[in-house]
Amino acid sequence: MHFDKPPKEKQCCSLPTVKKLLERKRRRETSSGQPCCSTAVTSPAPPTTVTQSPSAEQFTCTGASSSYSDMAVSYKQWTPAAEPAVGYYHVHPETSYDAAFSIPMTSEYGAQQHVLGYEDTMSLTYECPMSAAADPGMASAWSHLGPNPTTQLSFGSPMDAAKLEEARMLLSGMDNSRATGQDEDGDTILHIYTAKGLRECAFAAAERLRDVGGLDAKEHKGKTALLVAVTANQPGIVQDLLSFGTDINVCDVKGQTALHLAVHYGLPGVLQVILSSRPSVNLEARNFEGMTPLHCAAISHSVTVKALSNCGQADVGLRTKAAEKLSCVQMLLSAGASLLSQEIKSNKTVLHLAVKEGNIDLVNYLLTIPMQNMKDFVNLKAHGHTALHMAAGLHGNPHQEEILQLLLRRGADPSIRNLENDQPAHLLQSGPQGDKLKLMLKKRSASSRRRIVSLQDQG
Repeated sequence: MHFDKPPKEKQCCSLPTVKKLLERKRRRETSSGQPCCSTAVTSPAPPTTVTQSPSAEQFTCTGASSSYSDMAVSYKQWTPAAEPAVGYYHVHPETSYDAAFSIPMTSEYGAQQHVLGYEDTMSLTYECPMSAAADPGMASAWSHLGPNPTTQLSFGSPMDAAKLEEARMLLSGMDNSRATGQDEDGDTILHIYTAKGLRECAFAAAERLRDVGGLDAKEHKGKTALLVAVTANQPGIVQDLLSFGTDINVCDVKGQTALHLAVHYGLPGVLQVILSSRPSVNLEARNFEGMTPLHCAAISHSVTVKALSNCGQADVGLRTKAAEKLSCVQMLLSAGASLLSQEIKSNKTVLHLAVKEGNIDLVNYLLTIPMQNMKDFVNLKAHGHTALHMAAGLHGNPHQEEILQLLLRRGADPSIRNLENDQPAHLLQSGPQGDKLKLMLKKRSASSRRRIVSLQDQG
């Protein structure tokens, strides 16, 4: 016997989903004006729809190893494409995230819709002012940014006590299902307030959810409110959630922790908040591609550097973003992240990743870090290739010779052979430049042999 099912009753006042909120934010950012290279994909951002879109670059923190082949065999000038409209829950977050440190959450949200009746009782302007004051304890981490770094180390202005009390009253007047339940996308009211940057509301919601054990509730892509706060660049809310005891090492469906996301988007302000939770934060956490946050930070920096090189260093926004992403690498290392960590799929270290992309700034920084075992670090193999092999494969890269020299000065051995029995010199390009580099490697190899013989004679 067939029974007709009654139609599903729709809520008369449904909450916006997190992805819709971030879509609105993204529209405001892109409509406020574009830099000269605004179409370049430089800092993957919280996507805004669930539609799969092609990308100008196959880069993502969680799947980079699939598109970063084991060896670079040529260097092509990176060409930006029109920025695609992608989704917040997109597998490959790929759009640019301009104004990463100036995200005023203004009353535009209120103009678009009211949130659970929380209308005129409090202002909807929540800014995260960025302070240029650096933490003395992190001085080494900012050494490469030059004077007056633009990166935020403060966590926003203090919360307004009156607004917080109003938010608590609002939450106390809600029934339990609205205050602590999840919608069909898995979003709680805390996810919504966090995505909108409503710090006082998020604080009150976190108090309510903590009491019922729902602080780490996950939406359908595995993101807790903490991961949403990181992605939305809300350092104040990140700090609040950590103070409530949210799981700092929780991961989404791609294995990305708060650290992975913060460095992926190049958000030093958020990263500083997370690192302040040491030693509970896991610096060596692996996403489901086997990459640590340090690997993700290196790849993300290389993406921005490529876009910047295409603009001829003329884009101030890109230069700032590159500095911010480099600072993320520096902050991780200052916090104790291991330079020797190798990604699981290809065994690349952060040095392999930097060399393979011809990222001279990152290579130079990594090779200036004092290490007792620097020679061993430089000669580590990734599927048989040393960093010197990868540098030899940078055909046409304007920094190839400089990278080779840096590696050789730090103990790279040109006599090491890969799995195909090739030495780095065998992988160089043909022509005058290749001949010049081969001669350089040959001289260095001969010099190394003479030094070894001399040490043996002295022994």
